[in-house]
Parts: sequence; C-alpha cells; structure tokens
Amino acid sequence: MANFKLIETNRLLLKGLSPEAMNKIFEQNQKPKIKEILGHRSDEDYEKELYKYQNGYSSYNRSFMLFLLEDKASGKIVGRCGLHNWNPDHCRAEIGYHMIDETFKQKGLMSEAVEAIIHYGFKNMNLNRIEALVASYNTASLRLLEKNGFIREGVLRNHYHVNGVFEDSVMFSKLLEEYER
Repeated sequence: MANFKLIETNRLLLKGLSPEAMNKIFEQNQKPKIKEILGHRSDEDYEKELYKYQNGYSSYNRSFMLFLLEDKASGKIVGRCGLHNWNPDHCRAEIGYHMIDETFKQKGLMSEAVEAIIHYGFKNMNLNRIEALVASYNTASLRLLEKNGFIREGVLRNHYHVNGVFEDSVMFSKLLEEYER
C-alpha cells in the first residue's frame, strides 16, 4: 500500500505522495488497485497517470509532492492539490489543484486544501516561493489564489498549447515572508 504523508483539515484528509511513493504504487499493484488508490474515475485518468509513471515523475532538479483530497464524510477521493516543478536548490515550486468530482465543487474544499498545501510547502519543503500559473479566463482559480494571498506578477504570453491554441498564463506567487506576516 502507499506510504502517504497525511495532512488533516476540517473536512479533508490530504494524502501526500512523493515520486518514489507513486513509483511503488505502480510497481506493486495492478490497474484496478492503482485506480482505487489514486481515485481515478476512468481508464483515461489511469492512462494519463501511467504515462507520467512510464516517462519518469521527476528529473535531476525537479520533483513534486502530490496530495489526494479525500472527503472525510464520504471517504471518496474528490480532487488533487500539490506542489510540482519543485526545485529544491532554488527553494521554489508551483502549486496546482484540480477538483475531480463535480459534486464537491463550490463548497470551499479546494480553498481548505490550498491553505494546507501552502503551509506544508513553506514549513516542510523549505520553500521560499510558491508560484501559480492560471489561464486568464479561469475566474474560480484566480479568486482562489487572491483569497490565499498570492500576488499577480504578470502574464506569460502564449505559454500553454491547449487544443491547438496558444493561451496566456497569469503568473502569481507567494513568498515565505508574505506567508509569515
């Protein structure tokens, strides 16, 4: 079974997985069990994760800490939140999040998770800077970052290639000194 780092919030149990833990999940389990552990809802979700596993989760100067969001009341994996593009040498990482279960959206759960992940990044991963990149039209994500004290730094033009179209990303950051205030 996976060796999770656990963070508990009011309504969530955040189950943290390092690249090494993710590798063990794939090495020691079959597809149905992997889907159950990681909360995959479809074969497509599994295939995306398998691709990441087969191509290597981290490189020589980049890593991540992924947290599966388990709703305490139902025991269901309802989303993911974590720190990726983690560069330990430069004490920075990028936060990412995704609610995979539509019925759990707009209940404040992701805000609860993001707050806990920010704390974990600054206190347990020795981060000085947490970055976020968001599509300019993703108003829910923009509000979430602003609510959590991220500062808008600017726009990265044609930063993502999505469905054949180049899209801009809005760059946000939060520094350790801002967190500690």
